[in-house]
Amino acid sequence: MNRNWAGNYIYGAAETHAPENTEQVQELVAGSRIVKVLGSRHSFNGIADTNGTHISLERLNRVVKLDRERGLVTVEGGIRYGELGSYLHENGYALRNLASLPHISVAGACATATHGSGDRNGSLATAVRAIEIVKANGEIIRLSREEAEEPFAGAVVNLGALGVVTQLTLEVVPAFEIGQTVYENLPLGSLQDRERFEAVFGGGYSVSLFTDWKSSMFNQVWLKRLHSEEGGESSPSDYFGAMPAKAKMHPVPGCAADNCSEQMGVAGPWHERLSHFRMDFTPSAGEELQSEYFVARDNAYEALCAIDSLRAHISPLLFVSEVRTIASDDLWLSPCRGQDSVGIHFTWKPEWEAVRQVLPLIEAKLEPLAARPHWGKLFTMTPGKLQPLYEKLSDFQRLAAQCDPAGKFRNAFLDQYVLR
Repeated sequence: MNRNWAGNYIYGAAETHAPENTEQVQELVAGSRIVKVLGSRHSFNGIADTNGTHISLERLNRVVKLDRERGLVTVEGGIRYGELGSYLHENGYALRNLASLPHISVAGACATATHGSGDRNGSLATAVRAIEIVKANGEIIRLSREEAEEPFAGAVVNLGALGVVTQLTLEVVPAFEIGQTVYENLPLGSLQDRERFEAVFGGGYSVSLFTDWKSSMFNQVWLKRLHSEEGGESSPSDYFGAMPAKAKMHPVPGCAADNCSEQMGVAGPWHERLSHFRMDFTPSAGEELQSEYFVARDNAYEALCAIDSLRAHISPLLFVSEVRTIASDDLWLSPCRGQDSVGIHFTWKPEWEAVRQVLPLIEAKLEPLAARPHWGKLFTMTPGKLQPLYEKLSDFQRLAAQCDPAGKFRNAFLDQYVLR
């Protein structure tokens, strides 16, 4: 059986192909009736499913070009962030941001607006400066922010609806070092004051808060600071009352920290610190489910209090929940479009029937705050409530019709939530 990474979803494709170059992708697309693309299979719902042909990008995983003069790198869509990070660092460059897992593919992460964290960092898709897509007829279109800003802003977070992303050009910056320190026990109430909220999330290059929602407390604060900010000295002795962990920690209580990125303030390369997990280890706590909701930063504390009121329902089903900030962007279907946002992430135990009963409770609490779900994770929000949250949705529908007039790349998920 062809399953996703977590094992909770079985794909219905009749066949799967793994082309080795763009020409083979073009031939497969042009010759197929229904097609969908697989990246690293880190989606938890049917966004990548099809009963036709699956095209896996696992062999399109090369770096095409490093443009040192312009600060750009062009890669094939199937390359994973861990692989790209190692290449860039060896050549003196970096991406501004990484997700929690270095194991996910670049094209898949950008297509679903997956993100890392940090006040100055947008989603991973905001690094894209140009994109190459094989359309339904097998032809290639190339869009760049410099040459076609309007359709480009609609094409980056594409949900697989426009075609097969074979290449992406990303902005890079000079390589840097990060030191990571974990602190324990930050009360939720400490975020009530807006100035304190800004100070907590602005205290490093990237800040993540973890809780199991068994109490109104964040069990851990993962503080990632630029080495230049640390000035070679130790990290703060406390973080707004949270105290430094005495040993390496895993975000999930009770799990060994062997597969986590280095901690204890030890500085190291950006690509080995910005992600929470190491590339050479399996990152999960076992089989799991994931959900995530994005709210405007101004509404973050209210949203967290709303979730806290449900902790008796949430905590028995939860491995861990992560809270982090993401900067605003202009990408049409990005959950962070037009607003600095806070992502509230849930890693659930693999008990879907029970989780399915809890998600509507969370969504009802967050509905007054216009929460937007992560496209690639589990939610129960109706299309009637989701679609009005995206003012550029009709423009995206027109763009999809131009690239795929016969609906070759459509599936049940897109039909339900996006394209009608």
